[in-house]
Amino acid sequence: MSIMDFEFSTQEELYQRVTPALHAKEQEIHRLGFPYITDMDIWNYLIEAKWKESHDLMLSDIVDDILHVDIKKLDEYLKGKVTKTRRTQYFDSNLDDVLR
Repeated sequence: MSIMDFEFSTQEELYQRVTPALHAKEQEIHRLGFPYITDMDIWNYLIEAKWKESHDLMLSDIVDDILHVDIKKLDEYLKGKVTKTRRTQYFDSNLDDVLR
C-alpha cells in the first residue's frame, strides 16, 4: 500500500501511523458529548463509508478525513451497527460464585 511517500504493507501499519490523529479526534468527540465513540470507531467508519471506493489516498488526505469526520454521520453509522448486531444476554459462570 503506497500512500504519498510512505509505504505501508498493511492497513494496521497505516492505522499505527495515524493513531495520534485518531486519538485527537476521539478526545474532541468525547468533549462534544459522545463518550462512547472510540478511535477504532472513527477508523472503521472511514474505512467502510469514506475510503471504500478510494484509490491512491495521500497520508495528508487520510489525516484530514480523520480530523474533519462528520460526527453526526459517524454516530448514525454506529447506531446502525448496533441495531444490525444480534444482541444477546451474556451468562458468566463466574457470576454463579458471586450470587451464592
